[in-house]
Amino acid sequence: MSQSLDIPKFDELVQELATIQQTGAKRIALLGSRHVPITHQHLIEMMSYALVLTGNRLLTSGATGTNAAAIRGAMRADPKLLTVILPQSLERQPQESRELLKQVMHLVEKPENDHLSLGEASALCNQEIVSRCQQLICFAFHDSRTLLKTCEDAEEQRKVVTLFYFD
Repeated sequence: MSQSLDIPKFDELVQELATIQQTGAKRIALLGSRHVPITHQHLIEMMSYALVLTGNRLLTSGATGTNAAAIRGAMRADPKLLTVILPQSLERQPQESRELLKQVMHLVEKPENDHLSLGEASALCNQEIVSRCQQLICFAFHDSRTLLKTCEDAEEQRKVVTLFYFD
């Protein structure tokens, strides 16, 4: 009886190592849960600020919590290096998010997804964000199905994935 091993191809390993060792600017996606304690939001905001301050391009979505903290930090460092991709149109976003989102230079709305549930639209949005990045940093709970699926998809695309759990 033989067992099949899922061994990455040599060129995939080389690509992953190159991404990890890259010292220049990267396209980093920062995603996470809406339900984040304020102290964690401050840490995420500082991380986002530092990533952008060092020249990295940051991609995120427009939800409250993790994503809003990422937006605030990036805006403080260099608004030109921030891209926010919304799962639906700006009008479908919570009122508390809209004021912050109106300040974003590179804001991508998806009104074609307004007929979808927020969960479905968020999954599509996360797929687009992952397709545009080299690295994903994600803050989730162990039951955050959409975010955990996004991390799996990113790993399948050989992106560098860093997953932090709140619980």
